Amino acid sequence: MRIWIDADACPVVIKEILYRAADRTKIQLTLVANQSMTIPKSRFINSIQVPQGFDVADNEIVKQLVAGDLVITSDIPLAADVIEKGGLALSPRGELYTANNIKARLTMRDFMESLRSSGVDTGGPSAMSQADRKSFANHLDKFLTQFAKKTK
Repeated sequence: MRIWIDADACPVVIKEILYRAADRTKIQLTLVANQSMTIPKSRFINSIQVPQGFDVADNEIVKQLVAGDLVITSDIPLAADVIEKGGLALSPRGELYTANNIKARLTMRDFMESLRSSGVDTGGPSAMSQADRKSFANHLDKFLTQFAKKTK
């Protein structure tokens, strides 16, 4: 099992939570981005730099992902691909994407995109809150605890 981060848009505070979790649990963590990243020195943390381009990082994650891996992303189409391949997807705000909710999320995303393309200002996401960080950390801890139980 590995943890993959769609790293171009992942907040630094979430990356730091993941770095500590990878070292604590000895689970491989891979950041995928189209730019160079500075990461902590750890045998459990690495990065892959992909070429610039639309969905190049997403495609790399899906290509290397195996069932049971966890992907950290706010990209809903990527989350849908992860779920379809048997992986788990968690947003940096702590929202767990599942087979039960991903279709509704895709529909809402497409609706908002059509509003934006027609000139409607839909605003952006709110700033990352302490509650978002706590929700993310709680979901991550729950996932890692379940994984630890399976491997014993």
